[in-house]
Amino acid sequence: MKALLIEDEQRIASFVCAGLREHGFLVEHCEDGNQGYDYALSRDYDVVLLDIMLPGRDGLSILKAMRREGRDTPVILLTARNELDDRLQGLNLGADDYLAKPFYVEELLARIHALLRRVSGERQNMLAVGPVRLDRLSRVAEVDGRSVELTSREFNLMEYLMRSPGRVYTRTQILEHVWGYDFEPQTNMVDVCIQRLRKKLELPDEVAIEAVRGVGYRLRKPEGLP
Repeated sequence: MKALLIEDEQRIASFVCAGLREHGFLVEHCEDGNQGYDYALSRDYDVVLLDIMLPGRDGLSILKAMRREGRDTPVILLTARNELDDRLQGLNLGADDYLAKPFYVEELLARIHALLRRVSGERQNMLAVGPVRLDRLSRVAEVDGRSVELTSREFNLMEYLMRSPGRVYTRTQILEHVWGYDFEPQTNMVDVCIQRLRKKLELPDEVAIEAVRGVGYRLRKPEGLP
């Protein structure tokens, strides 16, 4: 899952980013409201963690712009304990939850998971293509009922391919989405990770991970899948 953290307090940002990444999240962090505004309105995330008091645009203006532009990404406000009026205003503007500082990252994770269950429903947290199933909350992968242990990176890559079976993703697209930043064009990180996935999953031909020469990779779409 991919999270955007908009937070200018470096201490808080550091432990939140570290805690989420340890639990398999891909996290992008913005230190000011102007950059956070650009990211929140131009990129796709599973959840946005939004501080209210920020340099540049404040968190409530970012939230308001997101909802005005039709962005329904779940938003959790990170607030100081004395910001009751701001919390209420944020909820009225479309925030899904709030967490008062200071907080434990374990509580934040629990809030995120509860929010995703509430907003999306359990079915949407389960991806299934043919015999392959991924539980995005528990981070469990199965092939024909056989549990397969994947690293965080491998899980995120397989999830990315399974979201649109049959679609060809370039290596650059995969690098940006799964690793979160750009690499040298000649890197073979994607190819190495694909090889590990193939070996671990032992996928049947109907859902094989196919290389598209000179372009990238796709997950073969099973017959009958719309």
